[in-house]
Parts: sequence; structure tokens; C-alpha cells
Amino acid sequence: MSAQPEMPPRTAMEHRTAMQHRTAVRVHPELRPAFEALPEFSDPYEDIEGTREGFHAMLAAVPADRTGVDSERFEIPRADGSALTVEVYRPEGGASSGGGEGAATGQDARTADGGAGRGLPAVLHFHGGGYALGRSLPGQDRTAIALCRELPAVVITVEYRLAPEHRYPAGVEDCYLALEWAAERADGLGIDPARIALAGKSAGGGLSAAVALMARDRGGPAIVHQSLCVPDLDDRVGADEAADAERTDAEGSGAEGADAEGALSTRVTTGRGVQRAWKHYLPEGMAVADAYAAAARATDLSALPPAYVLVCDLDPMRDAGLAYARRLMDAGVPVTVRNVPGAWHGFELFAPETRVAKEMTAHWTGQLRAALYPVG
Repeated sequence: MSAQPEMPPRTAMEHRTAMQHRTAVRVHPELRPAFEALPEFSDPYEDIEGTREGFHAMLAAVPADRTGVDSERFEIPRADGSALTVEVYRPEGGASSGGGEGAATGQDARTADGGAGRGLPAVLHFHGGGYALGRSLPGQDRTAIALCRELPAVVITVEYRLAPEHRYPAGVEDCYLALEWAAERADGLGIDPARIALAGKSAGGGLSAAVALMARDRGGPAIVHQSLCVPDLDDRVGADEAADAERTDAEGSGAEGADAEGALSTRVTTGRGVQRAWKHYLPEGMAVADAYAAAARATDLSALPPAYVLVCDLDPMRDAGLAYARRLMDAGVPVTVRNVPGAWHGFELFAPETRVAKEMTAHWTGQLRAALYPVG
């Protein structure tokens, strides 16, 4: 039998086209129109202030529907004299935070809790955005509003300090401070202190996992559930891709090949993009992240609260999320896992009306509701 002739090496453009085709085939059919309409992806850190301003302008263009929800902002003093801002969302007619320890929980809270009058469960919601952006406008956190209405629950959003101006551990310490504040003032906030959960997407999922570790290690407030949606919790994600890209750039192969990570390379988050976020979040000179920066680095995951881990098929953080879920299981922690086939990181922002997006949201919201309103 004659030997097969060697195929000539692919050019960078040919490699990228082939990768695009393979990835496009994997995109969920219902999501393909949104995928094909995705805008060109750019490095948000090139002008982080401009990126934040653009994000807020987008939010301001379509104000959130606050029907049935009230909110109130608070300033929590930090040890250095500065203040952390949190916003407390609650169903209309629920408890007023200004009522002190004797505050009534409100008819909505009593009804939702079967008449027990213990107050509503609470969700500390940590926003995503690569640890560098993603903060909602005052009173406009759509996720908090939806959870407040649908669970129902008191939802506390945390305006943690952002990188790169404030690198680790500033952001996660802010989130833990908010947890302590909420637990200490549970009565006045109309919260049942036995039903406090942590929730977040992307960087917010990473912060939720880290705060759960901190609460365990520091003997802090009890947490009944951690909801980790497409969590960014491992600083090693994308390291090989970033290194390959740097080598390609150094060898002068051209921009075509530098980002040849597949069809998503110029559209949404890739491993190289994840590495950019960690580069700006971790302190300069930190060679290895610790467990409160990247929860996947923790060596002991025992005695943590039950977890929900959601991943997306085309997300570079998928495997790290699944690995963390498996390690939680191995440590004896109850875990529910869901993968969204054919979806990329943050797809629901571009295709919110698709069945795929609605089913994903309904599933993680339902799991959070089940944790906060257990049967029996």
C-alpha cells in the first residue's frame, strides 16, 4: 500500500475557517441567528472606563421593570473608613429595613413562608463582568428584581470594588462584608437568617464560591445554598491558549493566527479573554492564586453549603466548572449540575427570548427557590 501524501500545512486563515465551521455546527440551532449577529469582540481593558460607560448607557436605554419591587441603598463602613454600597430589593409590602429588630416581616413574607412569620429568605447577588465591570444602575439590577419577585426573596446586590483599580482581595472582601452585614441585621431587613444564599454569574459565581469558603473558614454566617452560574473560579483557564497566542505573536505569524481559538475568538469570551480578566484581577506578582481568589485552588471543599453549578457547552470555563462540581461531590457536598448544549458564555444576553435561555433561567431559579423553600 502506498503511503498517503502529506497534507500541506494550513495557513492561519485556513485553520481559523475550519475551526469556525466546527464550532458553528456545535451552536444550538435556536441560537444560530443570535450567534451570527454577534458583534466583534474587543478587549474591554483597553479602555475600561469607556467600557463601563458604554455598558451603563446600554442599561439606561431600556430601564428595568420594577413592578412589585421596592429597593433601598445602604452604605456599609469598611475598616479603612471608606464605604461599600449595597442595594436591598424586596417585594412591595415586605419588611422595612429601617424598623430595627422589632420590624414586622410584612404580609408578603408571612404568606410566602406559610404563615411562619420568620421573614423572607435572602439572596446575596454578586454581579458578573470579569471582576472589572457589570455593575447595574441604582435600582436597576434586573436579576435582583426578577429573583425578588419570583422566589420571592430579599435580594441584596453588592457594589464590590472593581479591578484593575482594586485588585484581589478588595472585591471578595467586600462581598464577605456584605454577607456579615446582612446576617447581623436580618431582623431589620426582614430576613430569615437560616435561609441566606449566595448567587452570581461568571465573576459573580466565582465570588459566590469564594465567599462560601471564607464563611466556612472564618466561622461566619451560615449559608444554605451557593448558586454558581457559569462560574469564573479558576485562574488556570485559558493559560495554555494565552501562551500559544503570545508565542504566535512573537514569531510574527500575523494577527490571523494569534486568536485562532475557534469561531468564538472574535465574538465572545475565549480562554485568552479569561486570562485577560485574571491578569487584571490578581495582584501583580502573584504567581499562584489562593483559594479566596480562585475557589478551584482550594484543597479542601468539605463542609460547604449545597451547590448548583451551571455551565455552557461552548464556554472556556465549562470544564473548570464541571471539575469544581465533581470535587464538591467527592467532598460530600450536595450538588446539582446543568450544562446548556450549544451555548456560549453570556448567550442569554443576546438571545433572551429563546427557549434555551428561558429554560436555563427557569432551571437555576427553580433550584434556588427549592433551596430557600425546602419541602418538609
